[in-house]
Amino acid sequence: MGICNSNGVIRDFAGPYFVSEDLMAFGNPTKYWQLSPQKATNGQAGWDAAVAEASEIYKKRMHIIFYDNCHSHVATALNIMNYGGCKNWNMVKLAFYMIPYSKYVSFGAFLKTWLPFLIIVAFICGLAAII
Repeated sequence: MGICNSNGVIRDFAGPYFVSEDLMAFGNPTKYWQLSPQKATNGQAGWDAAVAEASEIYKKRMHIIFYDNCHSHVATALNIMNYGGCKNWNMVKLAFYMIPYSKYVSFGAFLKTWLPFLIIVAFICGLAAII
């Protein structure tokens, strides 16, 4: 998960002490949730400042996959900018909000996301039927 500044440059907490720019850790985005910089305190300038500040914070942090990760980086940016008047963004809330509010960039992106999982499930079900 990453967050763009107002120029469309994606910032991603991609690993320990590293926040990438337009080079996400797991490849190009397959889904996106279009947020509005106008909902940030001080609008676009506040948005950009919050994304930059969150990135500077996370450049000094160890990446912990289940606790302090890319979702946490995005949540920190949203908290700093007080997005939508809310200061309780967290990685779990973001993960759940991505379900109803996000869109796939293409049908191919949808397949890239779900096809490997469906193949594994089908394989397990096939093995279960044999046994």
